[in-house]
Amino acid sequence: MQKATFAGGCFWCLVPPYADLKGVKEIVSGFAGTNDEGKPNYYDVAYDKTDYREAVQITFDEKQVSYKELVDIFWRQIDPTDEGGQFYDRGNSYKTAIYFHDEKQKKIAEATKKEIQKEFKEPLATEIIKFGAFYKAEEEHQDFHKKNPVRYNLYRIVSGKQSYLERVWKNKIKN
Repeated sequence: MQKATFAGGCFWCLVPPYADLKGVKEIVSGFAGTNDEGKPNYYDVAYDKTDYREAVQITFDEKQVSYKELVDIFWRQIDPTDEGGQFYDRGNSYKTAIYFHDEKQKKIAEATKKEIQKEFKEPLATEIIKFGAFYKAEEEHQDFHKKNPVRYNLYRIVSGKQSYLERVWKNKIKN
């Protein structure tokens, strides 16, 4: 089993695109950082009292789904040009990043970033960062889209995320 860790703004929105993907064994909403600062909580992260970012960590079987496939899905869930967060979520905790776990992942992330850059005039703000630490978020944030479907869908619409994804990525998005 391998791990992939992505920060893409609100972690609620990064779970559904991977949920039914063959080879994905687990998706955990949580907090990723470059250093282990100790276990954070949602409010400290959301209000930028730590250097952690909202993220998901995916456990996957590389024989069934490649890391590149996971990264390709990630790119199409975000606005990779937004330096200040994602949609109406602002601050460091909502900035996008690919946290690589080894050199192979780093090379794949960098190569896909170069490919995605071709689709944008603005420079990409998504960072590619060496993985440091990950902590699981509180239980209420796990599988939020299933536990609170109305609130989840309202968030996607009101935040502007859904219209952005449909406009920019068209038929390349996976919800």
